[in-house]
Amino acid sequence: MDNFIEHPKLCTQCILPESFPGISFDAAGVCNFCQKFDGMEVALENTKRTYKQKFLDLLFTLGISSDHSAPPNKGRAYDILMAYSGGKDSTYTMSLLKLQYGLRVLALSFDNGFISNTASSNIKKVTDNLGIDLIFFKPQWGILKKVFSAGKDRELYSKKSLERASTICTSCIGLVKTLCLKTSIEQNIPLIGYGWSPGQAPVQSAIMKNNPALSKMSQQAILNPLREVAGDEIEAYFLQERHYSDPDKFPYNIHPMAWEFYNEEMILTEIKQYGWEAPSDTDSNSTNCLLNAYANDIHLSRYHFHPYVWEIANMVREGVMTREDGYRKIYGKQSSELIKIAQQKLQ
Repeated sequence: MDNFIEHPKLCTQCILPESFPGISFDAAGVCNFCQKFDGMEVALENTKRTYKQKFLDLLFTLGISSDHSAPPNKGRAYDILMAYSGGKDSTYTMSLLKLQYGLRVLALSFDNGFISNTASSNIKKVTDNLGIDLIFFKPQWGILKKVFSAGKDRELYSKKSLERASTICTSCIGLVKTLCLKTSIEQNIPLIGYGWSPGQAPVQSAIMKNNPALSKMSQQAILNPLREVAGDEIEAYFLQERHYSDPDKFPYNIHPMAWEFYNEEMILTEIKQYGWEAPSDTDSNSTNCLLNAYANDIHLSRYHFHPYVWEIANMVREGVMTREDGYRKIYGKQSSELIKIAQQKLQ
């Protein structure tokens, strides 16, 4: 057990610890979340099929032709904006959108100052090999440093949000999501694609229409704390009032991995043919980010549960990952060198 971090009591069926908010165990040590899921496997598979068909119906409604026999609907150059991190899941998702569904894809990659060199290379190679246009967006480092430094020093968001991600990651993905929404509205792109794993978001959220009121509320939940720590310059990355004027331009968010077959080994094999290489300098829960290990370490120290444990426990519960593999991802010891590198860069 020397290669694993110490942990409290764990669910005997998934890997959630007793420190996770709202958890309880039965006499056999099975957590209440697993108890609630038991017997839902068939219903989940039916729901996945339903959402795949909903996506196909949505493409038809939007006038998107998979064989590109017709010109882009309403003068659009792209069908979907892909939030492309260069990681394995977003790479596989993007390949499905391009090759299986035949969509015109524009990739948007966000450089948070901590992208692995291998991931940066993967972004360029994969988009070239798949024939996909790419926007590589890098905010000024001074702003990002303020944002991430605040996240390491104190809490910025609601306790509920911290059950799913660390403070630092919440800030980062918040910027990614609002930049994607802003770009899709400005470029008249009807869909935004995300490479969420099956454990990150439920299938019921796999197809969601953005609307001005909800988008404004979600944006303020991120913008207000970040404005306090980074100043008014942060507003350049968020929607302005003019973006809310036409509700019809608000796109749908989709995350196809919610209904597609998911197997990590299969995904790694598949994406290698597009030039993707596994980085050797990231932690066990990331294939693109050098800040992730430090963000996880801070979260563990504050809340005594790993910020990825909900996602991985869901994947174990749904049978797309073994409990042993999930255990290694969450409770395997992380590189102290990665943590030290991030600490030094944020000093």
